[in-house]
Amino acid sequence: MIYPKDYQSKLSQRETQYAIKTVKDTFQKKLSEALNLDRITAPIMVTKQSGINDDLNGVERKVHFTMKNIDGEAEVVQSLAKWKRMALYRYGYQPDEGIYTDMNAIRRDDECDNLHSLFVDQWDWCRVISKEERQVEFLKEIVKKIVKAIVETNEVTKEKYPVLSFEMSEDVHFITTQEMEDRYPSLTPKEREDAVAKEYKTVFIQQIGGALKSGKKHDGRAPDYDDWSLNGDIFVWNDTLGCAFEISSMGIRVDAESLHRQLEIEGCLEREEFPFHKMILDETLPLTIGGGIGQSRLCMLLLQKAHIGEVQCAIWPDEMRAECAEHNIILL
Repeated sequence: MIYPKDYQSKLSQRETQYAIKTVKDTFQKKLSEALNLDRITAPIMVTKQSGINDDLNGVERKVHFTMKNIDGEAEVVQSLAKWKRMALYRYGYQPDEGIYTDMNAIRRDDECDNLHSLFVDQWDWCRVISKEERQVEFLKEIVKKIVKAIVETNEVTKEKYPVLSFEMSEDVHFITTQEMEDRYPSLTPKEREDAVAKEYKTVFIQQIGGALKSGKKHDGRAPDYDDWSLNGDIFVWNDTLGCAFEISSMGIRVDAESLHRQLEIEGCLEREEFPFHKMILDETLPLTIGGGIGQSRLCMLLLQKAHIGEVQCAIWPDEMRAECAEHNIILL
């Protein structure tokens, strides 16, 4: 936990609720216009046997349950990384067209702190691409468009609430995880993120999931949605907390070749028997790019809040609530 010295929310709890709506309404409009995305509805649960739930880092336990009149088990989604690609196929989307949705999830194994909650809300988005667009320069162009949408949303929010003072640049610095390890060999991955975010303010950290030259991973990433050579996370420097702040995880999704390679590396080739994975391997599903943009994270950043619990309702340890109250951080 980080407790900023002399912290005081710039907005009252009631003003915060109004401001959250301003941020969310503004950003999703700008995102959909920038990337040509349609808003669609999405599930909060999927069947276990579909293999369509997001495995995140591959170790998180899913919330699951049996059903009264349906065989098998259901799982509460952890994100919609795979589901979105299936939806694009089923709904007949073509290259340069895409979708976004309000995704609500439960991640029971997340650590509760300033940035993390058991409840996750994000804009999950995905767009069909051509084979020629499966390259890093196209990925960078999409990142720039998302950052521009965030910057414009920030300006709209500050105009409506002049007490807010967060500044964000459209100038994105691109760096790979291997370049970060080479530059900061003695730092941990989290310390490297802090170092580059503090220096460049807005950063896209590329190539997450595979092992680096040291034999270690910068961070885990499931092997069956992002191509580890064509993905990354958007970070900004958070002055309120004094740390790197991840706002989005995204990437060009696996094709048949990268899916098989990454499943083999992770020792889980049995997943190739799932319907979703078969449709990638036989090239039934379209090539896509996609990601998630944290709704509460974005509100927290632009409204200069010290804790994600100031912009979302969730469950927190009693001792955290008490300590936050002592530092003028009032959790919803």
